[in-house]
Amino acid sequence: MSHAIKHLLIGGLIIMTMAVPTATTANENLKLTIVNPQNLYDPTPNGYSTAVIVPREGRLAYISGQGGQDSTGALSPDFAVQVKQAYANLRTALDALGARPDQVAKLTIFVVDHDMSKLEVLTKNVKEMFGETLPAQTLIPVPKLAIDPMLFEVEAVVMLN
Repeated sequence: MSHAIKHLLIGGLIIMTMAVPTATTANENLKLTIVNPQNLYDPTPNGYSTAVIVPREGRLAYISGQGGQDSTGALSPDFAVQVKQAYANLRTALDALGARPDQVAKLTIFVVDHDMSKLEVLTKNVKEMFGETLPAQTLIPVPKLAIDPMLFEVEAVVMLN
């Protein structure tokens, strides 16, 4: 196994081929289709979309949960700082895959001791990273994460070109 593949597997990235393009060259212009039905609540002010369609030719990558640790493994006790760092870590994982935020189809976020006061921090960070191309998203309140000081974690499903 190559060093790069070992690094991706150890770093928590899994790439799965969903379909093989029939053309001899890959389509570099694959786009996600965002669906927010008019007869449902508009989720965009809260930083997510109802559904996202990945084109048939797309390959998917699954990025494991990214917490708020900096490059030394240190965690701030502040929720907002951890969220900002976790999204920076997610961006680093996307960069390692050669992907952009507009290729993220789905986020799952985990929040320790979630309450409504945390939504503003969450919405601000997701909108800063994704702009108007908001992925589908699920927030799961949890009593704790992998290590006690962790307050936030985000995992992603990404379409690769």
